[in-house]
Amino acid sequence: MCTLEKRGDIFILTITGDDDHRLNPTLISSIRSSLSNVKSQCTVPGSAIITIAEGKYFSNGFDLNWAKTASSDDSPSKSIDHLLHMVNLFKQLVADLVSFPMPTIAAITGHAAAAGLILAMSHDYVLMRRDRGILYMPEIDIGMTLPDYFIAMMRSKVGKPEARRDLLLRGVKVKADEAKTMGLVDSVHESVVEAAVCIGAELANRKWDGQVYAEIRKSLHPELCNVLNLTSKDYICCKATVE
Repeated sequence: MCTLEKRGDIFILTITGDDDHRLNPTLISSIRSSLSNVKSQCTVPGSAIITIAEGKYFSNGFDLNWAKTASSDDSPSKSIDHLLHMVNLFKQLVADLVSFPMPTIAAITGHAAAAGLILAMSHDYVLMRRDRGILYMPEIDIGMTLPDYFIAMMRSKVGKPEARRDLLLRGVKVKADEAKTMGLVDSVHESVVEAAVCIGAELANRKWDGQVYAEIRKSLHPELCNVLNLTSKDYICCKATVE
């Protein structure tokens, strides 16, 4: 589950608990509900949201155990059906973040693997704690292909082909400083949550129109938005003065 806290113009969404925060329908729904609550509370421009997690993990990806035990029928085909159900639910969460009407920041406070890394990369800014955590895409090791929106996210957000290759075709486990070099995160910090709050406050202080922000973000990632079924539209927020 997760909690939502408001500090001035900053919303902090925290994935709670000391487990590895596997993404199952319950957690995905909880995060989406929190994002919806943030949007409903923002009646004027000038906010940002930060996603963090308690414990050792930011998120360790899809809850494969849930996929195996979600029904009394434990046949492999049913497990695959349940996994595909999670993949589709998570796609909606990624779309929520890519179209979110304010700056978004992920503060990776621990390990982020598979869908957990995609969750972080769905934010505008990705910060990582220097002394703890790895980034890892294990699909090549466990024998699974990746959803189309995972690949589109990697192409949109990771500029170096060799970084995409090493992450997806070698299954490397990447620590913070190397992640910065590879372009997987924007910056690394000793106190990653404090750093995220500082960046969030700076961005919120610009008081950008949320709809304009979301439309410009979508325009930066056309392939990803196409896969997520997000459409762009023209929008003009008229202001008396431009600073």
